[in-house]
Amino acid sequence: MLKRYYIITILLLLTSKITMSQHFRDKETARYECVSDSLNEILFLGDDTLRMYRFISKLDSVISAKESKLNILHIGGSHVQADVFTNRIRNNFNEMNDGLCSGRGMIFPYSAAKTNNPHNYKVSSKGEWRATRNVNEERNAALGLTGIAVTTNDASAEITIDLNPNDTVKRWHFNRLRILGYASSPYVTPVLKLNDTSYHEADFDSVTSSYLFKMTDNYDRFSIVFQQNDTVNHDFTLTGILPENDNDGIIYHSIGVNGAEVGSYLSCENFVNDLELIKPDVAVFAIGINDTFAEEYSDSAFIANYDSLITMIEQVSPDCFYIFITNNDSFRKEKIEGHTYYHVNENGDNAREVFYILAEKHDAALWDLFNIMGGMESIMRWEEEGLAKKDKIHFTNKGYILIGDLFFNALMRFYSERI
Repeated sequence: MLKRYYIITILLLLTSKITMSQHFRDKETARYECVSDSLNEILFLGDDTLRMYRFISKLDSVISAKESKLNILHIGGSHVQADVFTNRIRNNFNEMNDGLCSGRGMIFPYSAAKTNNPHNYKVSSKGEWRATRNVNEERNAALGLTGIAVTTNDASAEITIDLNPNDTVKRWHFNRLRILGYASSPYVTPVLKLNDTSYHEADFDSVTSSYLFKMTDNYDRFSIVFQQNDTVNHDFTLTGILPENDNDGIIYHSIGVNGAEVGSYLSCENFVNDLELIKPDVAVFAIGINDTFAEEYSDSAFIANYDSLITMIEQVSPDCFYIFITNNDSFRKEKIEGHTYYHVNENGDNAREVFYILAEKHDAALWDLFNIMGGMESIMRWEEEGLAKKDKIHFTNKGYILIGDLFFNALMRFYSERI
């Protein structure tokens, strides 16, 4: 009888492993000659595997047991602000974890700052707003994790956000909403408006310096208005919005500002404070393309800035696991006598080597996008295939979606090979 029990147990374990391997088939992608599929892998370059296996274990809890929350922070520049690449990864996790309705992750009303907003959530705004970005030399507001802020003292100011504008399934919802920001006076406070008629006041969370709204039902659309309680109007600065719920799953936070360098985030005064709200288990670093375009670029400064950024993250999440993404190939644009010329960004290959140094130094993983796309001057071939834009820096929607699928496949293989 005991022998029969052990046989059944072994069969169950084998069946479980087979089921998992079948479940994690690669996301199907179109084949392009410009893509080196054989190089699409995430490499672990460190010596200490403790953080890596903490991440693997937590990811497995979400995938296999459908329990626990895994917070992933993906931080970058314009590639990330547009949120095509990162939203593809988010949606791939969502499809894999059918039934787990986790939180959407950090968002920001970019259009209120007169810059491009992701298409996967809709933002509309009223009133007058002043924008501050972490790429500005002169700033009129203190910044946080998102690296961007909008400020208003307009009594008619309002921001409305729909989390599911193109989704009949209504995937994203919340029963708590956090407003990150600060008031210049206690006489101005954010107020939540639901269903265009129901108004809710916030509880100020002094620990995280955020405004928290709690609801008994789930919502996917909301408006924020600002109640002025004085004879003169006062400023309110909004630096981020975090829709939350109690469900387990993978929460993919994408943080990006057009033109941002690594150092741009180091100068955000409330970065660490805001990070307490996320406590990332994994940080995906995709900052660097703008660093290499700077005239004063140096490998040593690039490393030092990343070291400082990691130090900031470890104040909040000392066990955070890091994944570096190398820069894509890119070209510099030059105009001479009315003609436009493009020259390959020679710093691209240097930065790629630096990412390897960083990954080894911080016991981290690395995804070599530069190599996968073909190395130096490969952006030209991606442009010919309709995957990159004419500026030879950014990708088309089709290109970003492909990159998102490639990264997701590499990450899931990285996980399944180690579980």
